[in-house]
Amino acid sequence: MCFHTSTTNKVKKLEAFYSVDLVDESMRSFFDTPKYHLNGFSHPNMLVIPQEKSNVLAPGLWGIVPDNKQPDEIKPYFKEAVRYGGGLNAQSEKVFDHFIYRNSIMEHRCVIPVSGFFEPHDHNKKKYPFHIKPKEDSVLSLAGIYTMVGTYLTFTILTKKASPMFEKIHNLKKRQPVILSQEDAHNWLSVDLNQGDISSLLTETYPENLLEAYPVSKDLFSPKVDSNVSTILEKVQYEELSL
Repeated sequence: MCFHTSTTNKVKKLEAFYSVDLVDESMRSFFDTPKYHLNGFSHPNMLVIPQEKSNVLAPGLWGIVPDNKQPDEIKPYFKEAVRYGGGLNAQSEKVFDHFIYRNSIMEHRCVIPVSGFFEPHDHNKKKYPFHIKPKEDSVLSLAGIYTMVGTYLTFTILTKKASPMFEKIHNLKKRQPVILSQEDAHNWLSVDLNQGDISSLLTETYPENLLEAYPVSKDLFSPKVDSNVSTILEKVQYEELSL
């Protein structure tokens, strides 16, 4: 599962990394502002690279909405979808069969650039948030799919069975987001992929040695605390944890 992300890279860095351009220059200031913690259940605007226009960074609402909805139905749908995970994640094993996902997987794939994301670790029935980021302070490319609801792009992050490292961290659900290498991110947006090609990319293992994972403050999970602050990315030592 992946319900919490961090996006602290400047737009210029993303443009250079992916060889793309921001779709609307008036958005640059907003997306240049660091978002140290984005809670998916608030359905924030995030930058994505959509398959339909793979040379741009475009804003998208985190939380996929069926494409038969109207724009004024998005907010009511999000309220209803909370019990289903808010449309924030989609199991990659179901993308060719699920009534929403199957309409997007062939022609509406996207890349979601993040600087990191958070996963919960359970110990003695208590949750400890872990931050996962690239060791080289670069960009992580998460695989997603999207729908167009009027002029709104709505997206979800694809997940899969956890790798050994993520299985230790996300030790109850044992899931992780699909992380793409830079080359695979380019291929993910190709219009020439068949079902087998897509399945192959979804099961590709991202090298764990390129990632850093460490525990952070439990404020991340507190609705009473503003956790969108730089200190939320700082490592916290918990004596009771052995990870």
